[in-house]
Amino acid sequence: MKKFITPYIYNYAKKIMPKISETEAAALNSGTVSIDGNIFNGNLKIKDLINKYNFELRNDEKKFIDNETNKLCEILDNHDIETKQNLPPSVWKYIKDNKFMGLVISNKFDGLQFSVHAHSKIVEKIASRNCAAAVTVMVPNSLGPGELLYHYGTEEQKAYYLPRLAKGLEIPCFGLTTSKSGSDAASMYDEGIVTIKNNVLGINVTFSKRYITLAPVASLIGLAFKLKDPNNLLKKGKEGITVALISNSTPGINIGNRHNPLNIGFMNGTISGNSVFIPIDSVIGGEEKCGYGWNMLMECLGEGRGISLPALAVATSKLCTYGVGGYARIRKQFNIPIAEMEGIKEKLAEIAVKNYQLISAQALFNSIIANNEKPPVLSAIMKYQCTEYGRISINHGMDILGGAAISKGPMNYLASAYSAMPIAITVEGSNTLTRSLIIFGQGLNRSHPHLLNIIKTIQDGNNIDEFHKNLIKIIKHSIYNLKTSLYYSIYLKLYNKKNNNITEYYQHHLNRVVSNFALTSNIALLMGGKIKTNEYISGRYADILSNIYMGYACLWYYEKNKHISNIDKLLESSMNYHFNNIQNSTYAISNNFPIPIMGSLIKIFTYPFGDNYYPQKDKLTSEVAKLISTPNSVRDLLTENIFISNDVNDRLNQIGKGIQISYDADIIRKKLKNKEVITENEKKIIFKADKLADKIIQVDSFEKIGDIH
Repeated sequence: MKKFITPYIYNYAKKIMPKISETEAAALNSGTVSIDGNIFNGNLKIKDLINKYNFELRNDEKKFIDNETNKLCEILDNHDIETKQNLPPSVWKYIKDNKFMGLVISNKFDGLQFSVHAHSKIVEKIASRNCAAAVTVMVPNSLGPGELLYHYGTEEQKAYYLPRLAKGLEIPCFGLTTSKSGSDAASMYDEGIVTIKNNVLGINVTFSKRYITLAPVASLIGLAFKLKDPNNLLKKGKEGITVALISNSTPGINIGNRHNPLNIGFMNGTISGNSVFIPIDSVIGGEEKCGYGWNMLMECLGEGRGISLPALAVATSKLCTYGVGGYARIRKQFNIPIAEMEGIKEKLAEIAVKNYQLISAQALFNSIIANNEKPPVLSAIMKYQCTEYGRISINHGMDILGGAAISKGPMNYLASAYSAMPIAITVEGSNTLTRSLIIFGQGLNRSHPHLLNIIKTIQDGNNIDEFHKNLIKIIKHSIYNLKTSLYYSIYLKLYNKKNNNITEYYQHHLNRVVSNFALTSNIALLMGGKIKTNEYISGRYADILSNIYMGYACLWYYEKNKHISNIDKLLESSMNYHFNNIQNSTYAISNNFPIPIMGSLIKIFTYPFGDNYYPQKDKLTSEVAKLISTPNSVRDLLTENIFISNDVNDRLNQIGKGIQISYDADIIRKKLKNKEVITENEKKIIFKADKLADKIIQVDSFEKIGDIH
């Protein structure tokens, strides 16, 4: 084989394998491979996740959430912020004074040094009250210069800037996106020329940035641009994408007009500059880090994808669970709670399941980050899946609330979240791009156990021996996963039945789909570089990989919380969802694979006995819907950490009280229906429930909106 077959395969691989550019190489070399590597390898055990990953908040983090974060939420007026399109001065001051902008900055530099899990939970709680405030807090902690400074800054830069950022003395923004380079950020036209001015080595930067969060109020700008050194003035570093820190008071800097992201009220706008001179010391990391900006961005800014944006989605989902689930119990039509109507149950059940999937994925990913792992592939999955799930939840919530959802005002707790959801879906790489190009495209190269070595042997020259070694590894890898896949196909068909060990049951199914994925990913290699442009196929592979991760997260989270009564119903519904998606995506790949015979083999290898997974039974849907429309421990789990005001006029406060009394009243009404005698106290409960329901179903109205002629 080595002598006759390998050279032929090598020459074929040279034609089809993609070239890895410098920017792609930086992306592939950034961060770490985590459980995504186990999935591509075809071997991931839930017990390993249970033993390795855990999520807990420190006492000081819990206190901050219970005190400072709650106080911040209490002074936030969502309607007022949207009306005035800004946080009030008192809120800005509170955020700065209490170091909300320095959550993750080390206490060595006057920050709070909180974990990413705490950061996630703080943003989540704030977002359950007001999105503008949540964005204002999350950007300096995950999308701003602080993270870059901490990892790459000089000691002088850290000592000066980090305490100022932590105390809110500087408000940061980060300028990356231009009008011509959005998702394709590496192609930016913004340019910096190395020059000498007044005997100082520096850079003349010309740039125009848009969609920059906090830009209108930023005092410190983190700026990405392409550095050129035509006169070879650099003694260290190199040409290429570079990141520098620039004060907003620097001559030539123009803080432009604001954008209005769907009327949410957070600061977003444009910044530009024409031949702005900055000393070389302004580069993060100094002169030696010139040209290393792309590496920095790939390494550090993924936290926004994996931590902050999912936190917004979790908050949205929990809002729907708490507010919509409660409202559906309180609101009556045709003399029954709308929560008892099957059309409503379908939507309530999906809200509940999406909530469970979200908090599971969030907790697992935060635990992975806490374990000093930085997996860019999982971060992309989190961004894509969580924001999409958040969109599903909020859409269902709006449908169920009906007129109450579309009437804006202080009592409407969903409208702002509904408006904000597309923002989370769009920023940090649109979901369309993330799904089609990043998750599987990057994951295949980054997380596959052997592919990157294959590509390197091709790009490094005619190293047939090394190519042969890696080719044999891929062949063995394929054979192993084919055997495992067929074994579990037979086992699940004949023997695997549900029993008391739910975890073991679902682990067997996960073993099967992981082996299927690893095997079919190897088949995808036959497409070579075309996998980058065939977004139909790569998107479906991304869906499979994403659903596998989410499935493991759901099972892992179940193991951490299986003491809670009826949580197994959420797990069953979630796993059913993931396995159906995986099966459907695999069929879609098989039916559309560009090499038809390989497409047929994919179907034969993965599902030799036909369909294994089917839509869930209506009975389970009803049971899951009930979990969020009645008072119980599962509902409490799914809604913990959202902010509920102590104000008796607050709509969420009213719903929280109303769901219990409405549920009790419904039980009493069933007695009346059965012509049973009820007590005076039970009559009072019905009266109280009706009175509260009348209050809760009211919506905001205004004496005057605009001119009426």
